[in-house]
Amino acid sequence: MNAPEVLTFGCRLNAFESEVIRRRAAEAGLRDAVIVNSCAVTAEAERQARQAIRKARRSRPTARIIVTGCAAQLFPNRFAAMPEVDRVIGNREKLRAASYAGDTALQVGDIMSVREGAAHLVEGVAGRARAFVQIQQGCDHRCTFCIIPFARGPNRSLPEDEIRRQIRLLTASGCREVVLTGVDITDYGRDAHGVPMLGRLVRSLLAQLPELPRLRLSSLDPAEADDELMRAIAEEPRLMPHFHLSVQSGSAMILKRMARRHSPGDVTDFCEAVRRVRPDAVFGADLIAGFPTETEAMFAGTLELIREAGLTFLHVFPYSARPGTPAARMPQLPAAVRRERAAVLRAAGDDRRDRFLRSRAGVVERVLVETGRTGRTEHFARLNLDRPARPGALIRARVTGTASGRLTGHSLE
Repeated sequence: MNAPEVLTFGCRLNAFESEVIRRRAAEAGLRDAVIVNSCAVTAEAERQARQAIRKARRSRPTARIIVTGCAAQLFPNRFAAMPEVDRVIGNREKLRAASYAGDTALQVGDIMSVREGAAHLVEGVAGRARAFVQIQQGCDHRCTFCIIPFARGPNRSLPEDEIRRQIRLLTASGCREVVLTGVDITDYGRDAHGVPMLGRLVRSLLAQLPELPRLRLSSLDPAEADDELMRAIAEEPRLMPHFHLSVQSGSAMILKRMARRHSPGDVTDFCEAVRRVRPDAVFGADLIAGFPTETEAMFAGTLELIREAGLTFLHVFPYSARPGTPAARMPQLPAAVRRERAAVLRAAGDDRRDRFLRSRAGVVERVLVETGRTGRTEHFARLNLDRPARPGALIRARVTGTASGRLTGHSLE
């Protein structure tokens, strides 16, 4: 019988957890199954999961279909009612081998009662030079648009020694770059110490893991960057100079209505502070278009923030009302307006990205090869090589141009 297939939707944390799921399902002896690790951040993410479930049933009529992840945690009965679905497993349960050994149709516990931060080790990621490592789980904040805290539970930080052990396993298997990930990584350590400790963790990992060539951070909250993190950015060349920020809007009023903890000025101040100590830094950002009550002037503030903060790589989402959130009860903008504003932001992002890529012409980049002819620079830009190189190799390449949102380069090794 076929080994389980895991389909992953959503965030980097889900990507890490899918590796855990694959191993736990194998430990349980599960065969001939499709496991859908779902996302709930938008209604579109849920739609894609349902579409994948139906497609999986058509292509593998005898396989068992198991649905898990954030959408399954929040709406278990909705997925259990689908005729294609055999089992629904919650976010806590999906990381346990025992969950895949039984036949219980619905295994979804109370995620809000979970307090422990259990480590789940992955020995390696087959064929990949980069891997995600979970450092925390859950979120204690309540942004008005976000349903994810109710799918992931409260903030739980993992012990540093477990994080370090996970990275050692990955580097021993050939991984060259690790991305620290979680639901809210800038809150790392607050549950145990009362203050964020991400910077101390970063500095400690780099000091104790000299075999790790590259360390990268996933999404950061600009309101919670601690002084130790700023020192790490300034002093640690193995901490990559690409920082992705959870920004959401450039309007002070919309940020208040979102219950975010930063202002537009906090974003520009953070970017300027980082550039002072790391002049080569580039920034990405999550942005929501068409949040309830957003006027044209408020939307223009987001476009202005992209320019003022120098945001380069944008992840843009049209606002999606999530059931039970405060924002879903606010006056909603027409869907067409949300889509139009998202398209404008994406075009602005494409322009900023292309300007940055053109500025790299002639520069010698350090490239982590992912496939034979493609890799990522330190700034997380994709680069197409002129000749194949070994996946996992760190090579030098001179930038020769751009093509379709990527750099092109001549390998110097």
